[in-house]
Amino acid sequence: MKKKIKLSTISLIISLFTLLAYHKPFFSVVLEKVEHGFNGVFITASLVLVMLALNYFFCYLLLWAGRGVGRGIIAASLIADAVSLYFINTYDVMIDASMMGNVFNTRFSEASGFFSGAAVAYVLLLGVLPAIYVCVQKIDFGQAKRFWGHTGVSFLTVIVLVFSNMANWPWIDRNATVLGSLLMPWSYTVNTFRYYGQVRERNREEILLPDATFRNDDKAVFVLIIGESARRDHFSLYGYGRKTNPMLENDGVVAIPAESAATYTTAGVKAILDHKETDKLYEILPNYLFRAGADVLWRTSNWGEPPLHIEKVQNMSALKEKYPDGDDRYDGLLTEGLSEEVLSSGNSKQLIVLHTSTSHGPTYNKRYPPEFEVFTPVCTTVEMSKADHDELMNSYDNTIVYTDALIHDVIRQMKSLPSEWKSCVLYVSDHGESLGEGNLYMHGVPIALAPKEQYEIPFIVWTSEGADAVREMESAVQYNVFHSAMDFLGADSGIYDASMSIFR
Repeated sequence: MKKKIKLSTISLIISLFTLLAYHKPFFSVVLEKVEHGFNGVFITASLVLVMLALNYFFCYLLLWAGRGVGRGIIAASLIADAVSLYFINTYDVMIDASMMGNVFNTRFSEASGFFSGAAVAYVLLLGVLPAIYVCVQKIDFGQAKRFWGHTGVSFLTVIVLVFSNMANWPWIDRNATVLGSLLMPWSYTVNTFRYYGQVRERNREEILLPDATFRNDDKAVFVLIIGESARRDHFSLYGYGRKTNPMLENDGVVAIPAESAATYTTAGVKAILDHKETDKLYEILPNYLFRAGADVLWRTSNWGEPPLHIEKVQNMSALKEKYPDGDDRYDGLLTEGLSEEVLSSGNSKQLIVLHTSTSHGPTYNKRYPPEFEVFTPVCTTVEMSKADHDELMNSYDNTIVYTDALIHDVIRQMKSLPSEWKSCVLYVSDHGESLGEGNLYMHGVPIALAPKEQYEIPFIVWTSEGADAVREMESAVQYNVFHSAMDFLGADSGIYDASMSIFR
C-alpha cells in the first residue's frame, strides 16, 4: 500500500470487490428468476458488466474529484455494504425505502437487539478492512485526459448494455423491486433519498377534515390498542393450536379476521388512524377527535405514528415517572391507571390509544416479563435464520400470551367504570411477522410481494354491557378503526362512513 497504484487499478479493485463480496444474494435471485438458455445467460452477464462498469465509473469519479473526501465516501459505503449484507443474509430483509425508514427511526434500544458476533465479523472483515485499504492506499491520479477517457468508456459501457437489453426490460421491470433492494451500494443510497422524499411529503401540513360534532353527551370511552408485529394465526382466538389467549377467550371478545395495509410500522399505523386509504396526510383520528372536543390520551412504547396534535402524549419515561413501581421494560406500564384517567378527565367523550411494541423482533424473549414464559425453551439469539425453529416459535408465542394479558387488563379496567360509562376496547396490529416461512423473518417485504404471515393480522373487539354491538363481519381492514371510533363515541361529520363502522 506504500507504492502508488493507478486510479484505474484501485477503481477496478473496489468495483470487483463490491461485486464479489456483497452480491451473492442478488445473483441468487437473478439465477432463480431468469429463464434458462442463451437469453438468461445474456441477462446475467449484462448485469455483471453493468454493475462493474457503474461502480467503476463512480469510484473513479469520486476519487478523482473528491480525493480525500471521495476516499471517505467510498470507505463509508463499504462499511454500509457490509452491514446491509449482514441484515440481508441474517433476516432476509429488502433494502427498500420502507426499510430505510425503519433504519432511521429505530432507537438504539431496538437496534442493539440485532447485535451479534456475526454482525461484528461482517463489519470488520467486509467493511472496516477494505475501508482502511481505500483510505491508506497511495494513488497515482494521472492526467485529466485519463479521467475523461476512463469515465467516458465506463459510462458508455453501461449505456450500451442497457439498450442492448431492450427486449429484456419487461423482465427487469418485473423484478426491479427485489433486485434493486439487493444491489450495493445503490439499494440504500437511492432508497435513502426516496425515504426522505416520503418524509417531506408526510411532514407537510395535514389536510383538515370537515368539522365533527357529537350527537349527545353520553359517557363513552374508546380504547384503541395498536399491536406490533402480531400475526393472526398465532392467536388461539383464531384457531391456533396453542392456548395463547387464555384470558381473552373468557372475556366475550369478537375476533374478526383482518389484513394490514402495509408490512411496516409507519404505514400500518397511519392506515389504522386514517379515514380512508390514501397517500395524503389527512387529519388522523386522535387529532380529529381532539379538535372536535374529545379528551385524547396517547401512550406509547413504540414509534412511527404520524404527527400528533393533542395535549396528552406519554412515552415510557413519562409513565415511569408517573408510576414509579411500574416496569418500563414491558408494555404493561402502558395500561397503568387507565380507569383513573377516564374518571379524572371530566370529559364525556374519550379516546385512549396504546401503541405497544410487544411482539417486536428479533429479541422476542425480552418483550415479556418472566412469568409469561409459558412455552419453553425460548430463542435467545438475534440471528433468527440460525435459531432453532421451535425455540423461535416459543419466544414469539410468549409475546402473544403477554398481549392477551395486556388486552385483558384494559378490559378489566373498563369493566370497573361506573355503569353510566359505555366502553370499547379494540386491538389491531400494525402488520404481521414472518418466522422462517420461505426463509423470511420479521417484516417489511413490500405488500405486493409479502407473504400472508406479514399482513394477516388480529382485529379483536370488546364492548361493555349495553354498549353498541359488533355486527357480523367476514373480514376487516385497518381503515375500519376510524369510522368505528366515531360511531362508538357518537361523532358525526361529512367524512363519517357508516358502512365502515364495525358496529350495528
